[in-house]
Amino acid sequence: MPRAKIPRKSTNVDMTAMCDVAFLLLSFFILATKQKPPEVMQINTPSSVSTKVAKSDAVLITLTKDGKVYLSIGDNAHKKDVIEGINRTQNLNLTADELAKLEKQDFIGEPFNKLKSSLDLATPMPAIQMEGIPTDSTNNELADWVASVSDAYRGESMDQLNLLVKGDNEALYPFFKNIKSAFTRNEIYKFKVVTNAEGIPSGSELALHPPTNQ
Repeated sequence: MPRAKIPRKSTNVDMTAMCDVAFLLLSFFILATKQKPPEVMQINTPSSVSTKVAKSDAVLITLTKDGKVYLSIGDNAHKKDVIEGINRTQNLNLTADELAKLEKQDFIGEPFNKLKSSLDLATPMPAIQMEGIPTDSTNNELADWVASVSDAYRGESMDQLNLLVKGDNEALYPFFKNIKSAFTRNEIYKFKVVTNAEGIPSGSELALHPPTNQ
């Protein structure tokens, strides 16, 4: 007796539908991905073990290996108040248009006496071409910027100030000391150092007794 043939299930896949799904997923991830903040230049930071992640609304001071100092203020870190305050206290006489340009800059890296002329350029100056904020002992303009930041946070707990320092691993200590001097002149003694995160060594005290959130 001949065996009955069992109909085979079709293995054809609707490739058009799968492509549509893949395209929609790709579009979602592109739109939802948060872009990495811009950098002045390549900064080789030291490595350390960290249990905290820096907030996006930070005041960041960047130190390059050749000693240039730049200031970056997050949009949620009273940026407008800080810039208007420095314009007032330093008598920079910046116009409304110049203030608006300064607010849009990712990095501030010019001395006070060159800030106005740099803002009047037809094409914005790249951060890498900026002179850097003076921080030497005779003219520490970073201390004035930090004072303006402190004034902007007046009336709030200073714990709300997320002050970060990102220094190149090859930068000499005197440059970093000048940054610390700008903080101490404004009675600011707490700040965070940006480093490259590395894994917690197995068997270490931190691995055996990880911190718990209270």
